[in-house]
Amino acid sequence: MKSMTGYGHAECARDGYKVGVEISSVNRKQLDLTVSLPRDLEVLEAQVRDLVAQSLSRGKVTVRVTLELAGDNGGGSPRLNHELARAYLKEFQHLARELKLAGSVTLEMLIQAPGVLDSRMAAPEAESFWPALHHALRQALAALLRTRQREGVHLEKDLARRIQIMRRSTARIRRRAPQVQRRYLEQLRERLQAAGLPSPPADDERLLKEIVLFADRSDISEELARLESHFQQFEDARQSNEPVGRLLDFLAQEMNREINTIGSKANDAQISREVVLLKTELEKFREQAMNVE
Repeated sequence: MKSMTGYGHAECARDGYKVGVEISSVNRKQLDLTVSLPRDLEVLEAQVRDLVAQSLSRGKVTVRVTLELAGDNGGGSPRLNHELARAYLKEFQHLARELKLAGSVTLEMLIQAPGVLDSRMAAPEAESFWPALHHALRQALAALLRTRQREGVHLEKDLARRIQIMRRSTARIRRRAPQVQRRYLEQLRERLQAAGLPSPPADDERLLKEIVLFADRSDISEELARLESHFQQFEDARQSNEPVGRLLDFLAQEMNREINTIGSKANDAQISREVVLLKTELEKFREQAMNVE
């Protein structure tokens, strides 16, 4: 069981350049991936996304990639866009003739034109950086997963504690449930006696019919069975190496449904108190489950 919150960082230096990768993630029901790449590496975004998606399934994930010269690699040359310079020259000469301007287009004018000269050092083709980026990205992902795993251990312990509290509460409700019908019969007899009416015998048809109707309306055995099944599904999820966050979301919804039904059928103060406890613990469970991948 892994948390969705984590951080990882790694660097890889090759061929005079250093690629840095920083990954952070926070809670999100689906995988929401943002990738920030230097302009030189933008064509590699799809590969970065594919690699991240292979390791992560949920969370708002931000990947930041940096590219810089490594060590004393200063032997490169400024970028000079020859094709753009020739295009500017052609346009400038055309404009000069059209406006009947004297003078010629100088090299200084061309260098100052936007995009002709880039002060950054010339870099190889983007694809040549993929091995270094791939290595750094895998290392950063591994670091991120380690932090998510450590946080996940604490989350799992807390979730298991909530489930155990709900298990004990459910067991108390199961023990209490059979007494509700007997207590209803006693209250019915007490009301008849208070009204000055004779107490009917135990085999009275009308009394038996009333008790059967009450038992049918207040029967919570199916809800208790399903609730206990959900508890077991959580225990099974703890043994899984796959992401279980969506399963826990689903289990929380289903447990809430059963608890609400038990509360509406209970007709007993003691069971109602247990229902309040179940709802309180379930809300804590739900909040923590939102952090699980």
